[in-house]
Amino acid sequence: MLAFVLRRALQSIGVLLAVGLIAFSMFRFAGDPVNQLVGPDTPYAERLQIRESLGLDDPVVVQFARYVGNALRGQFGNSYQFRQPVSSLIAERMPATLELALCATVFALVFGILMGVYSALRRDGALAKLFQVVSLVGVSLPTFLIGILLIFLFSVTLGWLPSFGRGDTVRLGWWTTGFLTASGLRALILPSITLGLFQMTLIMRLVRAEMLEVLRTDYIRFARARGLTTRSIHFGHALKNTLVPVITVAGLQLGSIIAFSIITETVFQWPGMGLLFVQAVQNVDVPIMAAYLLLVALIFVSINLVVDILYTVVDPRLRVAVRRPA
Repeated sequence: MLAFVLRRALQSIGVLLAVGLIAFSMFRFAGDPVNQLVGPDTPYAERLQIRESLGLDDPVVVQFARYVGNALRGQFGNSYQFRQPVSSLIAERMPATLELALCATVFALVFGILMGVYSALRRDGALAKLFQVVSLVGVSLPTFLIGILLIFLFSVTLGWLPSFGRGDTVRLGWWTTGFLTASGLRALILPSITLGLFQMTLIMRLVRAEMLEVLRTDYIRFARARGLTTRSIHFGHALKNTLVPVITVAGLQLGSIIAFSIITETVFQWPGMGLLFVQAVQNVDVPIMAAYLLLVALIFVSINLVVDILYTVVDPRLRVAVRRPA
């Protein structure tokens, strides 16, 4: 098991180095950083001095090694737009994005699994068919349109929920949270539903399909022949085996929720990393763009590593395959 984890960790490091090379290339080919830092009337001698202080005249290999070393220490340079360290800007926006992603993931998992199991067990019922219609709507409509429709219904028409912002927050050290205030919780509802709806419908359809497949297997028939209760068969045997592929999808979707929260944060003006990335693209703020790219890659790689380990915990066949010598 330890060798399996180490092998996956080494593969993850290789992926991060490749993404780091892409992020570093953004610095090299997205324009001269000096032009972003100084005005058009800056003397040529001062430009050369700035280039030398930034190490831009060093060989490319030296610059890449320095960039990787700084990234390992959490240093990504200064933002061209905000004139602040990129690491502090991301740390300031990270709590908002992670809390939004957490709420969207919980919403997608809880309702997706419940709706998928019900649709499989009562597939001819009216409610199951309604769930199917909801899943088609969730898959078909783009995220920004779902957000606009929710704002129009619950904010403009009914006036129940706020249409933008994070509400009141409480600072706990360097972390700011909206979970401890009423306005913060109300502000989380609409963007969480918008961000998690697509993932919820995807999980629901996957759980339904896998559950129907598992219920037709021989060991389920044998469990019924042994006289086990329906609840035990459905939730003790069938659902457990159904969740094996769901773990992969849920893990990847968690990374997608964080990476692609850009649209939701823009629609609701949510002060997170996604909105910061959009502002960086508009102003060609390369250090923020590169740091965001590396952060998203780290999140995906970490989630994939955790999912691979969870596989061996859930499925005994994989534990045997991992322990078997090559």
